[in-house]
Amino acid sequence: MAATCDVCGKGPGFGHSISHSHRRTKRRWNPNIQRVRAMVGDAGKTPKRLNVCTSCLKAGKVNR
Repeated sequence: MAATCDVCGKGPGFGHSISHSHRRTKRRWNPNIQRVRAMVGDAGKTPKRLNVCTSCLKAGKVNR
């Protein structure tokens, strides 16, 4: 599953994991993506499965 939100487009953040000895290795921070059955479409009556981040769910941007 792609780690991108279908509502806001939020994707993974990239950076380095830094150990105690300060060695850097690549890592990524994925957003908390949930697969949600949401009502979409013109009238908002068609159910569709969307990948939505939890910040969009909490903000009420998705009509479940």
